[in-house]
Amino acid sequence: MSVMSNPAYGEVLSEGKAKTLYITDDPQRLILHFRDDTTAFDGAKRASLSGKGTLNNRFNAFIMRHLEQAGVPTHFERLLNNQDSLVHRLDMLAVEFVVRNIAAGSLCKRLGFESGLELRPPLQELFLKDDERGDPLIYDQHAIRLGLATQEQLHRGAELALRVNELLMPLMADAGMLLVDYKLEFGMDDGGELLLGDEFTPDGCRLWDTKSRESLDKDRFRQGLGGVVESYRIAAKRLGVEGVVAEE
Repeated sequence: MSVMSNPAYGEVLSEGKAKTLYITDDPQRLILHFRDDTTAFDGAKRASLSGKGTLNNRFNAFIMRHLEQAGVPTHFERLLNNQDSLVHRLDMLAVEFVVRNIAAGSLCKRLGFESGLELRPPLQELFLKDDERGDPLIYDQHAIRLGLATQEQLHRGAELALRVNELLMPLMADAGMLLVDYKLEFGMDDGGELLLGDEFTPDGCRLWDTKSRESLDKDRFRQGLGGVVESYRIAAKRLGVEGVVAEE
């Protein structure tokens, strides 16, 4: 896989709640731009938090490199600047793979699990990626019958999602954090391989301080606790993410 030295920013391919994808002069590569925008509750709550885009871009690069080195295939290629990364273009599956190590958030509301309950082995769930429908929980057969993914893609995605858990739980533990849960998105590259796409940042996972169980993720925004960017920075610094300093 060749690497472009100076990718040219083209038109916007897509714009999500906190990221923008730009076309480049290579049809197989995109520029992933992390904005400072922050949303919750399917976009009902919004804010712009200075410095968040940079933190998420660098956090994501750190995690993706760690996973790649351990054999998990990802779309990430390299950092371009504080808020942009070069990624391989994927045909994304319209489903989200969620892995839960500790009960929290929607699982507790939906099924009455006690918040903080350890889940052993980890619980895997599949959700339809559809904000208008509230990203509903679905089963593999729903995804297959709707033409969202094949059985092979779902099996491989679930396999990789658990492998990510095996790699990241000890990484977070060594940094004094609990990996509570996270969501992953996958897509097919031009060679037909399923790769981890999108991002892995505190926007899409729950991280708790091991001792205090204080949230270091987007729950601080959802719950109005404040200190969102500061908490992201604490998590990044504990991991040794390159380019993260005490204050911006």
